[in-house]
Amino acid sequence: MFRGLKKVDSPAITGIQLYHNYIRPHMSLDGDIPASRAGIEIKGDNKWLTIIQNASKKN
Repeated sequence: MFRGLKKVDSPAITGIQLYHNYIRPHMSLDGDIPASRAGIEIKGDNKWLTIIQNASKKN
């Protein structure tokens, strides 16, 4: 996916994990999102924005 990714602690890896676990529907889960299967719901039309806003409140 990222050919030029040289650092293990790159912020891009965290973004990929967030997308994979909180935004992207999965075929193996019949179109569900892993977070929703775990009981975590991200509400709103723009899930990326909601995740960023919630993360900024924690600091």
